[in-house]
Amino acid sequence: MTEVTDGEFTTFVNERGDALLRVAYALTGNQHSAEDLLQNALAKAYARWPRIRGDAEPYIRRILYHDQVSGWRRRSRRPEVPVAVLPERAADRDSGQETDLRLLLRDALLMLPPRQRAVLTLRYLEDLSVEQTAAVLGCRSGTVGSQASKALAKLRQLVPPFDDLASRPEVHR
Repeated sequence: MTEVTDGEFTTFVNERGDALLRVAYALTGNQHSAEDLLQNALAKAYARWPRIRGDAEPYIRRILYHDQVSGWRRRSRRPEVPVAVLPERAADRDSGQETDLRLLLRDALLMLPPRQRAVLTLRYLEDLSVEQTAAVLGCRSGTVGSQASKALAKLRQLVPPFDDLASRPEVHR
């Protein structure tokens, strides 16, 4: 690649890297996995940079969603690796009910299948329409709607206070 191309790519990563990392974190639920997922997506994008430079972000987001779903499928065939010492949990900044609810919601999101998690991330974190979400995931609009409906129903079942939280005005900022 040329020095100009490298500079364009570096500028793009500096400007949009944080937003892409937030998406990767929402998909993985783990900072280290999110960083790995994003790094792999950026490596794939770099190889195609001359062709995608004008429309790189949607391309990279699609890589993130597809790699996360594919990675989940591969990991389900590998056994877990036991460790001798469990990592220490970080102390909560505040021990309030909001923090507990956020942690419950995060854990519940991680229990969803990757496709449902991807649909919720695209629809509600990325604020994409049903049609845009379907285009990113390469499926029909009806599939997006049914997956979102199933995912939200499962979240309501796993986190009963979720319904109360969703009805509060400060949540819809």
